Amino acid sequence: MNEDAVRQLWQLLDYVAVDYPGAVADGVVTSPAEFAEMREFSSTALRRLDDLPPVTGKEALTAKAQELERAIEGKRPGGEVAALSKNLADAVLRLYPIPLAPLKPPDMARGAAVFSQQCAACHGSQGAGDGPMAAKLDPKPIAFTDAERARQRSVLALYQAVSQGVAGTSMPAFTQLSEADRWAVAFFAGTMSHDDAARQRGASTWAADQALRSRFDGLAALTRSSEAVLAESVDAQTARDVTAYLRASPSAVLGSAPTGLALAKARLHESLAAYESGDKQAATRLALSAYLDGFEPLEPALSGTNKVLLTQVESAMLEYRAAIADGRPSEVAEGARRIQGLFAAVDSELDPAKAEATTAFTGALTILLREGFEALLVVVGMIAFLRKAGRPEVLRHVHVGWISALAAGGLTWFAATYLVSISGASREVTEGVSSVFAAVVLLGVGLWMHQKSASGRWQAYLKDKMSSAMNRRSAYAMAGLAFVAVYREVFETVLFLSALWTQGNGGALLLGLGTAAVILALIGWVLLRTSARVPVGKFFSASSVVVAVLAVILVGKGAKGLQEAGLLDAHPVAFPRLEFFGTYPTAETLAAQIVVALVALVGFWFNRRQSARSRRLVEAT
Repeated sequence: MNEDAVRQLWQLLDYVAVDYPGAVADGVVTSPAEFAEMREFSSTALRRLDDLPPVTGKEALTAKAQELERAIEGKRPGGEVAALSKNLADAVLRLYPIPLAPLKPPDMARGAAVFSQQCAACHGSQGAGDGPMAAKLDPKPIAFTDAERARQRSVLALYQAVSQGVAGTSMPAFTQLSEADRWAVAFFAGTMSHDDAARQRGASTWAADQALRSRFDGLAALTRSSEAVLAESVDAQTARDVTAYLRASPSAVLGSAPTGLALAKARLHESLAAYESGDKQAATRLALSAYLDGFEPLEPALSGTNKVLLTQVESAMLEYRAAIADGRPSEVAEGARRIQGLFAAVDSELDPAKAEATTAFTGALTILLREGFEALLVVVGMIAFLRKAGRPEVLRHVHVGWISALAAGGLTWFAATYLVSISGASREVTEGVSSVFAAVVLLGVGLWMHQKSASGRWQAYLKDKMSSAMNRRSAYAMAGLAFVAVYREVFETVLFLSALWTQGNGGALLLGLGTAAVILALIGWVLLRTSARVPVGKFFSASSVVVAVLAVILVGKGAKGLQEAGLLDAHPVAFPRLEFFGTYPTAETLAAQIVVALVALVGFWFNRRQSARSRRLVEAT
C-alpha cells in the first residue's frame, strides 16, 4: 500500500471539510474560486480512492465519496458537507491505516524555531498570514490565527500540508525537514489561534476531568482531534480551552506509557513495519504484544457488551500472526487493515459513556457460569465417586482442594486489582498449562473408571481394593486435582472480574456473581442427588464418558491458551468456533482434541475387549 497516496487522499478530504463552509452559505456560492477548488478536490479524492488497492469495504468508501461530490455540486450546507468529508476521511484511515502521530511528543521550542525559519516569510511571525511575501501570493497564505478555520483544523492536517504541500497554492512540500521537525512545526502552528488564558483554563479542566482524559488514549487521538470534533461531546469553550492546552503540551496525553487499545494499535503498526522490513521475528513478537499487552486486558469488558466483536478480534489477530509465520505478505497487510478497523469498533463499543449496570451484571453472571460449570462437574464427580466408594474420610481432601482454589482466587483478585498487573502472557500460559495438565489427568481417570465399569465387578473392587488404593498419596492427589480444576477456572474469572470492577457498577457486578453462584449451587445439588440414585456400575460408566469429554474440552482450551501466549503455532482452518466445547478453528487445537478423543475411544474399546475376554475365560472354566 502507498502510504503517501492515503495521506494525500485524507488531506484532500480534510481540506474540503475545513474550507467548504467558506465557499457556500445558504445554498449560494460566496467565493467562486473556493467553490471551484472544492469541486476539484472532491473529484480528485474520488479518483485517488479508485487508485487505492482493493480491500473489503472499499465499495462503501466509493459510495461515500460520490455522495460528497453530489453534496458539493448541490451546494449543501457547510456543516453537512464538512461532516460527510470528515466521516469519509476517518473511514479511509480505518480501511487503510497509516501512522497518524509522531513516535514521541514533539519539541515545541523546535517547532517555533522551524516556523520562524521556514514559514514566517509567508504566514507572518504571528501566523496571521501577513508575512513579507504574502502580498505576492495568490491565493493568500492561510492565517493560523483565524479562529473559525482553526476550529475545524487538526494537527494531522497541518502535518500533511507541511509534508505534502497543498495543490493549487504556493504551499510547497517541506520534504527537506525531518519527520520530527514537521510534526513540531505542525503542533506549533496549531497553537497560534489560542492565547495563554485558554491554555491555562484547559490545563485546569484537563487535570480535573477523568472522562475527558479517557478520550485521548495517545498522540494519534490528539493529532486527529480538533475543536469542532471535541465540541461534539463537550461545550465549545471547553473544547477550545482543552485543545489549546494539549497542542501546547502534547506530552499531557501520555500521562504514562500507552496502554489498552492505544498500545494494541501502536504494537500492531510496529509489527507491520517490522514485517515489511523483513524482520519476521520482531513482527511476531510485536503482534503478540498487541494482543497480550494491549487488547487482552480489554476482553472482560468487551465480552460483556459485544461477544461477537471480541471473537472477531481474537480470530483476526490469530490469522494475522499465522500469515506472518507462513510468509504471506498480502494477507499480512490485509490482516493489519482488518484489525485496525475492528479496533475502531472496539473503541466505540467501550466508550465510557456506554458503561451500564446491566452490562456489568450480565458479564459477571455469564463469566462465572461459563468458567464455573466445568470445575463444578469435576468436583461433583469426585465427591460422588468417593461417596460411592464408601470413603467419606477422603472427601475432606477434595473439599480442601477446591476451597483452597477459591481462597487463592481471592488473593489473585486482590493482587490483580490493587498490587500488580498480571500480564496477558502470564495469564494465557497459566490457563494453557493448567488446562492441558487437567486434561491429561482427567483422561487417565476416565479410562481407569471405564475399565472398572466394563468389568462389571465394581462392588467387589470397592470392597477389596479401595482400602489399599485410596492411601494418603492418592488422597493428596485428589486434593491437587480439585485445586487445579477449580483454580484454572477461578484464575480466568477473577482476572476478568478485576477488569470489570475498575469500570464501576460494583453493585451490579456483585449481584451477577451472587446469582451465578446460586445457579451453580443448585446445579451441583441436582447432580449429587441424581448420582446418589444411579446404580454404581452405571454411575461409573457414565462418569467415565463425562470425564473423557471434559478432557477433550480442556485440552482444546489449553492449546488455545498456549497459542495466544505464542508458545504454540496457530494455523486457522474453516471450522465452527464452539467455545463451550473448547473447539476453536485452528489446526492445532482441533488436532489436540482429536488425539485425546481417539485415545479415549481406543481405551474404551480396549477395556471392553479385555472385559469380554475375561468373561469368556471365566465361563470356560
